[in-house]
Amino acid sequence: MANQNNSKTKVITGVNTRLSYFHGWEPVSINGSKEKYSVSVLIPKSDKETLKAIEAAVDAAIEEGIAKFGGKKPNKAAIKLPLRDGDIERDDEAYKGHYFVNANSTTAPQIVDKAVKPILDRDEVYSGCYGRVSLNFYAFNSNGNKGVACGLGNIQKIKDGEPLGSRSSASDDFTSLEDDDFLA
Repeated sequence: MANQNNSKTKVITGVNTRLSYFHGWEPVSINGSKEKYSVSVLIPKSDKETLKAIEAAVDAAIEEGIAKFGGKKPNKAAIKLPLRDGDIERDDEAYKGHYFVNANSTTAPQIVDKAVKPILDRDEVYSGCYGRVSLNFYAFNSNGNKGVACGLGNIQKIKDGEPLGSRSSASDDFTSLEDDDFLA
């Protein structure tokens, strides 16, 4: 299930993956960079199948990218790797007990429901919902930075989850007001 195609660098995450910092509908610029679609993909530490598939895909990306690393295989400890530990790197309750990868793309992901039908209502997919994400890992060497990055493929929403972030709903912010004098 975790790797459903012939590419050694592609991974489909498990169903308990959670989306954070979701920018799948509109591209955004981060720190003045080129606008991209992006999402932080939270993978439970208990999802051994997805984590094993990501490790294998990262290794394959390193092998495929040897030319970018000067023609020899780099020491993994000396390059940037995409799979990060949420317990160590984030002071955020949502990241506890998870690894995460930040995935992005200049191309919009296809966003579908459990039946693989396109989701058109933008409120349906948000930071905090659960889904499967197709990821593609690739080697990079730019401006002195070397490593493996994660490309964003497509997203399949599996189920709702507690929204992440500080955004509140209008019903949480306001109570209805009775207007006694309609024409006043």
